[in-house]
Amino acid sequence: MRIVYVLTSLGVGGAERQALALAARMAQRGHSVALMVLRSPMAEEWPTGLNAKLPVIRLGMSRSPTGVLAGLARARRFLRDFRPDLMHSHSFHANLVARLLKFWVPAPVVLSTVHNVYEGAWHRMLAYRVTDPLSRHTTAVSQAVAERFIRLGAIPRRKCIVVTNGIDAAEFSPHPMRRAAMRDQMHAHSDFIWLAAGRLVPAKDFPNLVRAFAEVRAIFPQTQLWIAGAARDEELAGPGRNTASPPRAAEGRVHWLGHRRDLAALLDAADAFVLSSAWEGMPLAVGEAMAMEKPVVATDVGGVRELAGDAAALVPPRDFRALADAMIGLMRQPASTRQALGNAARERIRAQFGIDRRADLWEELYRSELRAGDTKRPERKPRP
Repeated sequence: MRIVYVLTSLGVGGAERQALALAARMAQRGHSVALMVLRSPMAEEWPTGLNAKLPVIRLGMSRSPTGVLAGLARARRFLRDFRPDLMHSHSFHANLVARLLKFWVPAPVVLSTVHNVYEGAWHRMLAYRVTDPLSRHTTAVSQAVAERFIRLGAIPRRKCIVVTNGIDAAEFSPHPMRRAAMRDQMHAHSDFIWLAAGRLVPAKDFPNLVRAFAEVRAIFPQTQLWIAGAARDEELAGPGRNTASPPRAAEGRVHWLGHRRDLAALLDAADAFVLSSAWEGMPLAVGEAMAMEKPVVATDVGGVRELAGDAAALVPPRDFRALADAMIGLMRQPASTRQALGNAARERIRAQFGIDRRADLWEELYRSELRAGDTKRPERKPRP
């Protein structure tokens, strides 16, 4: 198969990481794969491939009408040359562009994927509804995402498929020596370390987490909170700006680590993982923490319950006291109990959410879509 993955950017988010992991595995399986990226290069981006770089076409789209048209023209030229069988797009802007390209390049099957329960206000849901005929199916990363978009009328139920995110349990597996080295590097000493990860955006609700941590430290003074994640300027601007100064009780114990490419090592060093999100799709960081045998406390949002099952303590969103109580409750458990929770969490990820199994599901879905479209697609001329 010839597959083009359409992404808004290669920025360091979970949706981008999942799409790139899938693209790399499709390339490893012998398919011809390319990445089409709407935005220009960013300061921090994921690498484009596991063992080899995937070809990338940058559309350099801006928000102006002329910038959009110029980007669409570049995309059209590339697609006419590459001649994909299928375009698989991820998140709102990329989904919309891939659908609109059907007007100029009619042959490829288009699949759209929604990664979050919230991808914008009513006008974006209307755009999804109006352009839905241009996409063969829309997939959602969790049942919670699917149900919300169906309820909003953005996706018809008959065209919605749930394919959950996959976790690389080989990459995210615990290493005692790495744990010791990272704890020494981070001056963890004998403290209990809570790790949170995610971009500094309103969805992650880190102010709620910082308030909860102040309550935790009042009970357990020898505790640190590490928050790994970079800011995206356009999402932090304005009234929703998601920064938080630690309350006095947490001063000196909350460490903002910025963007980190060594999340597995940080998870090794941590004693537990915490998610404080106000909304989510299906957060990769929770699955990666589970794969690393970390006990998890998380807000019950989006597909978190579908991912974690009984392997995490779930609390309501935007409730710092409930979050603090769950964190304190976990810390009061014996170390052996926390380890048992971590072992069960890793086994759940390996059994139900392995990335290679997800690649199998996607590959079969691609083949099914192409078989279904064979009678409708125009015959292609042989390549010169």
